[in-house]
Amino acid sequence: MIAPENLTLLTDLYQLTMAQAYFREQERGRATFSLFIRSYPPNRGYFVSAGLQDVLEYLESFHFDQPGLDYLASLSLFSDDFLHYLAGLHFTGEVLAIPEGRIYFADEPVLELTAPIIEAQIVETFIINQVHLQTLIATKAARCVHAAGGRAVVDFALRRAHGTDAGMKVARASYLAGFAGTSNVLAGQRYGIPLTGTMAHSFVSSFEREIDAFRAYAASFPNKAILLIDTYNTIAGAKNAVQVAKEMAGRGQKLLGVRIDSGDLAASATEVRRIFDAEGLTDVKIIGSGGLDEFDLERLAAAPFDSYGVGTRMGVSADAPWADIAYKLVEYQNRPVLKLSTGKASYPGKKQVFRQTGANGKADKDIIGLRSENLPGEILLGEIMRDGRTRSNLPTLLEMRETLAGDLDTLADRVKAIREPSRYPVEFSPKLTALREEIAKKNA
Repeated sequence: MIAPENLTLLTDLYQLTMAQAYFREQERGRATFSLFIRSYPPNRGYFVSAGLQDVLEYLESFHFDQPGLDYLASLSLFSDDFLHYLAGLHFTGEVLAIPEGRIYFADEPVLELTAPIIEAQIVETFIINQVHLQTLIATKAARCVHAAGGRAVVDFALRRAHGTDAGMKVARASYLAGFAGTSNVLAGQRYGIPLTGTMAHSFVSSFEREIDAFRAYAASFPNKAILLIDTYNTIAGAKNAVQVAKEMAGRGQKLLGVRIDSGDLAASATEVRRIFDAEGLTDVKIIGSGGLDEFDLERLAAAPFDSYGVGTRMGVSADAPWADIAYKLVEYQNRPVLKLSTGKASYPGKKQVFRQTGANGKADKDIIGLRSENLPGEILLGEIMRDGRTRSNLPTLLEMRETLAGDLDTLADRVKAIREPSRYPVEFSPKLTALREEIAKKNA
């Protein structure tokens, strides 16, 4: 069995140079860092919490192995006593977080980490890296599910994902967000995600006749065949698929569906549906694909598609490939601290998020308060790690899907809108606001 890769050096150099400076100055006090997104990318009205499991696994296994220490020594940058300190370093802190599959909003801490400052500083880069990507993808995927209006959506993003790790995380995050499955076979094995797939245009063109390609595929998959009908001419392809469907029916088999991957998808689907219905093949499904995302799915709402394959644009969050995510020190040695930089100001102290729900079951507003406050509403940040160990079993991926579906049901349609969503109300408690003003005045 291959040992898992040690990712402790997956950090920015300045995390380690700061750590040595802390070490030399005997700064070992406990620090709390807050992870949050400052603002919404275009057309976003909410975020989906994702990536927490990878963060917890990283923190539990955090240690510097000998090859890593040897490499740091080779840089002639770090002192021997600091490297000796790193050799025995493990994560010993606590983590409070909004669980994966919950909705959260700009300025709300999705995670707060408290640990000796050197530990808390070094892990910053990995935490941002994991939560940033998976939040973007899960949010984009949730928007696709919403725009599909009840039709199944499947992840086709692997080939154009930004590397192998991203491809795996895209499959997981999109399934969490409500996708019905993935084409990624390894993700199916690792995460238990249902697999789905059809055929490529190369398979069709490798045969002299399109109908022969269809027959060959149907022979191999007599109960799972989905035929790609747009390699040459979509309407002619549909008619060939009708012929193959009838041949299958004569053998007691059934054509599952056809896929359209190019052209005017709405017009093609309408004509293909008419062709199949006229032949009594009303249960043959039509799948749409080809560079789709939530904006396309919204536009295709009236087209007779049964499901969609969504790939590149979802897998790279094409219209919003980054978010202004930040990991900021908010308390050190029981002293609340903040940042006052223009456009990047933060709020001090350990925090909690309280979600208030109206009589209609819809989420009304969130209040960001101090963790010591007892405000009305559901408490979103829960303690999931203590003394460097996860406290209890994490929810399964299926449970996260169900949680997210419930959260989205409580969110007003205007906040979930695909274009120009309304802003969900998020307030800061009077005590938190007063603390911020007090500290800002001291540092003015």
